Amino acid sequence: MDLSDKRWRTAAELSVCLVAVVVLVGVLCWVRVRVGGDDWLWAVAGVAVVLLWVAAVVFRSRGTRLRRALLVTGAVVLSPLLVVGGMYGWLLVENMGTPAQTARGRGTDALWLGHAWVDGRRSQTDIDALVGRVRQAGIRDLYVHAGPLADDGSLDPSLRPTANRLIESVHRAAPTVRVQAWLGNVVAADRLRLDDPATRTRVLDSATRVLADGFDGIHYDFEPVAEGSRGFLDVLTGTRALTRARNAVLSVATNQLEPIPGAHIPGQVLFGRPHWWSVDYFGQVARAVDQIAIMTYDTGIPTEGAYSGYFSVQTRLAVRVVPADVDLVLGIPAYHEIEAMHTSAETVAPALRGLRLALGDDPPGRAVGAALYVDVTATDDDWAQYFAGWAGSPR
Repeated sequence: MDLSDKRWRTAAELSVCLVAVVVLVGVLCWVRVRVGGDDWLWAVAGVAVVLLWVAAVVFRSRGTRLRRALLVTGAVVLSPLLVVGGMYGWLLVENMGTPAQTARGRGTDALWLGHAWVDGRRSQTDIDALVGRVRQAGIRDLYVHAGPLADDGSLDPSLRPTANRLIESVHRAAPTVRVQAWLGNVVAADRLRLDDPATRTRVLDSATRVLADGFDGIHYDFEPVAEGSRGFLDVLTGTRALTRARNAVLSVATNQLEPIPGAHIPGQVLFGRPHWWSVDYFGQVARAVDQIAIMTYDTGIPTEGAYSGYFSVQTRLAVRVVPADVDLVLGIPAYHEIEAMHTSAETVAPALRGLRLALGDDPPGRAVGAALYVDVTATDDDWAQYFAGWAGSPR
């Protein structure tokens, strides 16, 4: 065999190894979600697959030291792309199949509402129309923007002059619907500091005040919250004592679950705010509240098929991690400003498809709801997709 033939053979062998790595990464991700297991064994297995690829390049490299060094360097640089490729293929596989007809809303959905509902910009006619749509959809929880909290944790009462009108109107026309006060702010060293005891005390005082207004619960949306934040958990623990004493509900908007163990670490180390939370920390948050609303958007995923598959993965992981006595809803993107992390693929239809695929023919023994974000930007087409893909079937 001449030199040219050997090079072609080597190239072919390395190409097979490359494809094998991509496939194995995807298979590992798929199996991990199906069989469970959230320890580091899965991450180690993934690293081992990538190292086998690098080892194959080292073993098959021929020529000068420089050429071999360049090949090995190229293999190392290419490794992250192989992992991404494997995960992308995995998400496409997760999107395969036909959603079961039984996988539909069960009357436990939620809706984020903008500030206009409590500051006087919405009329009674608007409220009546809202209640009609909420009843038709089977929406149980309204997260009404009643803030934002100030950077010191306090809340300006002048921000919600017509909150009572909204609450009373909803309670009168739809007694089973819970109107929660949506409170939050940007968490940062120069903004809201959840690690500061005085700030946390003022946050709890703000929660007490909106509960006194008649809200049925507190919905927190603090962003970004770092993995393992003790201050955040302390706020939840303190607030839950308040809500339980008043027979109210405590819910929280959360980060997504890391799809593979350790995925939260790069964002945590580089930016101090991970895109995902670990399964362990997510579970701690879930056990501290009555309802979890996962912000299942701003993923940066470029295609609808992969986004639908990712949504399915998030649903499967959440059903496993969130206790059965804690309400679970997944955020559905109904906003249309295209950004780096919010692509045109993130729309209502693929999100609901992923949700239904995860629930399957035999839904889990607990209700899983959808939460539309947000009424201000939701179009008629968004609502049509929501009813057709989820809420339109009798419950």
